[in-house]
Amino acid sequence: MNISPQDYYCKPGHLTDHGKFAFLKQYLPDDIPSLCKLIHNIAIHIFWAERMGCPLDEVRQSDVRLRSFAKKMERLFELDDATINIERKKEKKLVVNCRDISLIMTTFLRMKEIPARCRCGFATYFIPQKYEDHWICEYWDVEAQQWKMVDAQIDEYQKKVLKINFDVNNVPQGKFIPAGRAWQLIRQNRADPQKFGIFKYKGEMFIAGNMQRDLLALNSMELLPWDLWGYLDKRYIQLTQHDLKLLDEMAIITQLGDSAFPMVRNMFNNNPALHPKQTWLI
Repeated sequence: MNISPQDYYCKPGHLTDHGKFAFLKQYLPDDIPSLCKLIHNIAIHIFWAERMGCPLDEVRQSDVRLRSFAKKMERLFELDDATINIERKKEKKLVVNCRDISLIMTTFLRMKEIPARCRCGFATYFIPQKYEDHWICEYWDVEAQQWKMVDAQIDEYQKKVLKINFDVNNVPQGKFIPAGRAWQLIRQNRADPQKFGIFKYKGEMFIAGNMQRDLLALNSMELLPWDLWGYLDKRYIQLTQHDLKLLDEMAIITQLGDSAFPMVRNMFNNNPALHPKQTWLI
């Protein structure tokens, strides 16, 4: 049965299934900025926590290993059973990374029957002249009849520190680089692959990894940033022409939008090497 991208991205996936947390819908505001603020009320980013006055021990940091929305909400209410529309003390917030924030935002939007999906790529607004590993949420603006990107991670504190001067609720083109576009840039020798990544992790295969994650996110499977599978057990120089052809095709179809939706689904379904471990989808 054929299904439109908008209908597909309204439905929960393995990791965005809200299940017993469907009751949270009553607390969800109607506009994007308010949804972002709600996430800021309940979550704190693992890399920003200490400078925001909330040092984390290993137990608190382990929150980011929780894969699904449901498990994250279980952990949230384990810390404090307060409703989500009330700002928590920092030590009672869920510890998250950019993937987690995008997953939560995507789930909240789908709960409101707004098509949404996570995207994996690189941001240009964290470190000058660098493409930082990053995830955002893409949602369907019904009135504008187009997909828009929101970076739900960026709160007022981060906005000030990073000197961000654009609307993070409608991220302009070029601020977030989809992983497929990053792959094309390095394949065309138009960018330095060593400028793409995070910390000591960077280069061509890091970009390839994010591109695989983006493809799977477009198939409603939002893997963790450190999951390794598919072509990621190889070095770039070990990739065959067949490998490169598939990755080049992946770069194209993950950027074509709705017209490529059947190709996005078919590429995943027809390439078992891209299938993740089933234990990663719970």
